[in-house]
Amino acid sequence: MELRVPLSDMDYGPEEEQAVIDVVHRRWLTMGSVTQEFEREFAEFLGVKHALAISNCTEALHLACLALGIGPGDEVIAPSLTFVATTNAVLYTGAEVRFADICGMDDFTVSPDDIERKITPRTRAVIAMHYGGYPCRTAQILEIARRHGLAVIEDAAHAPGASIAGRALGTWGDAGCFSFFSNKNLATGEGGMLVTDRDDVAGRVKILRSHGMTALTWDRHHGHAHTYDVIDLGYNYRIDEIRAALGRVQLRKLAQNNRRREAITRHYRRQITRMGVGIELPFLNASGSPACHLFPILLPPGIDRLGFIEQMRDRGVQTSIHYPPVHKFTYYQKRYPGISLPLTESVAAREVTLPLYPGMSDGVVDDVLSAVEAATKHAQVHRPLSSEGIWPA
Repeated sequence: MELRVPLSDMDYGPEEEQAVIDVVHRRWLTMGSVTQEFEREFAEFLGVKHALAISNCTEALHLACLALGIGPGDEVIAPSLTFVATTNAVLYTGAEVRFADICGMDDFTVSPDDIERKITPRTRAVIAMHYGGYPCRTAQILEIARRHGLAVIEDAAHAPGASIAGRALGTWGDAGCFSFFSNKNLATGEGGMLVTDRDDVAGRVKILRSHGMTALTWDRHHGHAHTYDVIDLGYNYRIDEIRAALGRVQLRKLAQNNRRREAITRHYRRQITRMGVGIELPFLNASGSPACHLFPILLPPGIDRLGFIEQMRDRGVQTSIHYPPVHKFTYYQKRYPGISLPLTESVAAREVTLPLYPGMSDGVVDDVLSAVEAATKHAQVHRPLSSEGIWPA
């Protein structure tokens, strides 16, 4: 069956094509002036002091941990209902993860109460992941972190343009990390950004993202430096000019596209509520202004989720799961056996993500809704979910 409605699609056009052509004509492809402009514009958009472009959000999270001094012997508290990169980045430093449960069936973000319960003398930081582009209970998390002397890293991969009380997500903690993967609200294929108001964090990330060198190739190319020193064990985590150019164009579209995502979300909610088929909708009372990256639903208890997904696919609609819990993956079960996160596990067993992207017309949304109503009625007997059809982060 050919899919008529993908889970996600990009808003790309002649502007993105021209941006790439312009970079090629300049004949400088590695990190340079276009990247610097992208960083400046992104920082201005968020109202933050520093924005540093990185190859992807995983690397941004890794660098945030390193810049905050996290390493062997330390612990970082993080959610399990997230893409595995959130916690992999902690393990890269030699630190350990302590998993916290989510707030509830109506709010899939990490629970401040469970964060506080998981703090030990070894805890150094908390990662607050803004699931689906909806704000965590950020003020509570920051207050807990301040009382216990912990750093806060915001995993804002889903949340460019989202805010609480007029302040952008990603700018509340010590560092914020964004993803520009192909299915994100701002898409460059691969790519990411680390933002911070802390000069010390920004300074260390600048060194670490480029091999620990004191001068970049761009600097030497323009005669600003003739040699360099290596002052730290750094990484090759740089973005390139082509993706930075794409990011600049996408940034100009972000606010409008987020508004369209919000309108589609409202339409979905109205119609699913009217169906009366027992589907539960999270984040109805979310605070702030969300980015509406995902549209997650909870199927009624006892519904065969795999059957629902297959019914949707038979009707030409792609769906996904966000997320299989990290603590249930084979590697993590071996590393951290016996972990129980009741709310995370309950949500993960019933969650399905419906298509959501700015280019969806109202008619396409209505087609998805018709498929949802029919698929819910046909999928009655529970069967275990296979990994088939799961979309990347």
